[in-house]
Amino acid sequence: MKITPASLAQMEAAHPARNTWLSANAGSGKTRVLTDRVARLLLNGVEPQHILCLTYTKAAASEMQNRLFKRLGAWAMKPDDDLRRDLVELGEEEMATPRLARARQLFARAIESPGGLRIQTIHSFCGSL
Repeated sequence: MKITPASLAQMEAAHPARNTWLSANAGSGKTRVLTDRVARLLLNGVEPQHILCLTYTKAAASEMQNRLFKRLGAWAMKPDDDLRRDLVELGEEEMATPRLARARQLFARAIESPGGLRIQTIHSFCGSL
């Protein structure tokens, strides 16, 4: 993957140690950044039930969940070299074997987590309070 100023900014916005607010035009990569961020949070040991990701529309929440589960499912089956490449493109630096094993387990952890991974609209979140 070629690193452009825009992709570098997206990678920084997806960094799990930073607080991020995304506001951008349609088609600018917001869903990708949020999906990358959730994947990186999971990779860094945050339990799925401790993640809350809010979007404005049901379509965006559904799209984000689909993209995330597709990615995590693919990681479970990828050869080491391909998985390392994916993690580097995500912005991760540590590529030790235990890290790869953790990445491969994320799909099952996200699916089986009590309370689940919460990707929802602001309206549905407020309604649940």
